[in-house]
Amino acid sequence: MNPTLKPTPGQTVGPFFGFALPYEQGPELVTAGVAGAIRLYGTIRDGAGTPIPDALLEIWQPDADGNIIERPGSLQRDGWTFTGFGRAATARDGSYNFTTIEPGPTAAGAAPFIALTFFARGLLDCLFTRIYLPDHPALQNDPLLTALPPDRRQSMIAIRDDHGLRFDVCLQGEAETVWLAFA
Repeated sequence: MNPTLKPTPGQTVGPFFGFALPYEQGPELVTAGVAGAIRLYGTIRDGAGTPIPDALLEIWQPDADGNIIERPGSLQRDGWTFTGFGRAATARDGSYNFTTIEPGPTAAGAAPFIALTFFARGLLDCLFTRIYLPDHPALQNDPLLTALPPDRRQSMIAIRDDHGLRFDVCLQGEAETVWLAFA
């Protein structure tokens, strides 16, 4: 490859995600020491179970009170303003990390969730899913989750452990994450 050539968005999707899209403190929606800060992390795998080392994830979420942030500056990090947006690249082992807060429900009785957008080489378009908080009482009545077969719902619910909230993604196969279509 000629080192003077620059990757451009006109090329096939990826692997240019690490070149132009990550930004300083992109995965840090809040600083790790902020009250209520949690780690959202996981591993991205293809249908064969192989980690995907060059993907990009974006999350959008409300604040802890369920307020959707609607102001410019999502890419700016000043250490105290919560923007509700974060972007992280996967590491060589397919892992990713965000530092954020647990979102609140956006309406009374609604299940809180984080919207996830996934970009990777070989995809012609990005993929969308939701990350629901585990053990929230409103999960039982969430219209999207209840529309899914019971064995598929778990692919959209994070697991709480000693390290934070774990949300693994599988692109296809038996353990495939439920992907959403927007019309």
